[in-house]
Amino acid sequence: MANTRQFLDFEKPVVELEEEILKVRALVESGDIGRAKEAKKLETKLEKARKDVYGRLTPYQRVQLARISERIQTEDIINKLITDFVELHGDRAFGDDAAIIGGVGKFEGNSVVVIGHQRGRTTQEKIKRNFGMPQPEGYRKAQRLFKMAEKFNLPLLMFIDTQGAYPGLEAEERGQAEAIARCLLMLSNLRTRIISTVIGEGGSGGALALGICDRMLMLENSVYSVISPEGCASIIWGKDDPSKTAEYAKVAAQALKITAPEITQMGLVDEIIKEPAGAAHRDRDKACELLGQALLKQLKQLNKLTMDEILAKRYEKFRKIGQGAD
Repeated sequence: MANTRQFLDFEKPVVELEEEILKVRALVESGDIGRAKEAKKLETKLEKARKDVYGRLTPYQRVQLARISERIQTEDIINKLITDFVELHGDRAFGDDAAIIGGVGKFEGNSVVVIGHQRGRTTQEKIKRNFGMPQPEGYRKAQRLFKMAEKFNLPLLMFIDTQGAYPGLEAEERGQAEAIARCLLMLSNLRTRIISTVIGEGGSGGALALGICDRMLMLENSVYSVISPEGCASIIWGKDDPSKTAEYAKVAAQALKITAPEITQMGLVDEIIKEPAGAAHRDRDKACELLGQALLKQLKQLNKLTMDEILAKRYEKFRKIGQGAD
């Protein structure tokens, strides 16, 4: 799991050292004991390379990490952290949307409702999941699960990972904006404990539909924004010279302040979850473990509050957003 073959260009120095260490270790295990010191030197070099690469990431490099398909996705989290999971399908109006996974299960002995975007990894799965871009029926399926969580007083765990709601004509015809708006309205007043976690890319209203909560968490290299850097660059610079859109996406990522540390400084995020060495896609099991620890801690804190206190704090949390902004 930790040694996935997929990597980004800026990760190449780390990957090359990891591969070299594996070769040297294999020689040592086969009896070439003299190479043991070499392996230790390479491990020291690898530790420094990881700090150099992952300790000084640019905003756009974090965007790239958030999007890489080997990164943990909602299905991984369910498989690792949720027991006795039963997936529920359909919105009871139009159909089922595979871009959103939802159901009931148990987390550390607590019965919970789980909802999250699912992008997929293989080409076939990405097509099935519509690349993690939900249609209106996906958000209406989520609403059905919101009500279930409230009815049975089950904590609601939500995982955000989408570049945005599907923008196609058919989605608009079926009421995409209304479906998202109703999610916001329902979550604002929902009488249960809500924890939302941005695990990859949180884009536009498609992400916000699962983002009204009592605790907002972000994985260290996830991003959360009203628009993608490419979309921003296209609007601001692309109209004059479309060829510069990709170039200016890096500038846009810097200006948008979309990374977890930046958003936390603005008071929008309650906790940043540290990722394993080399980011979440290098060790998905460890990333899920760290996420589980954070979720359990936040859930225990929420369990100490009455429902009236939770609703009052939720209202206060979102009323504060934007105060003091230029």
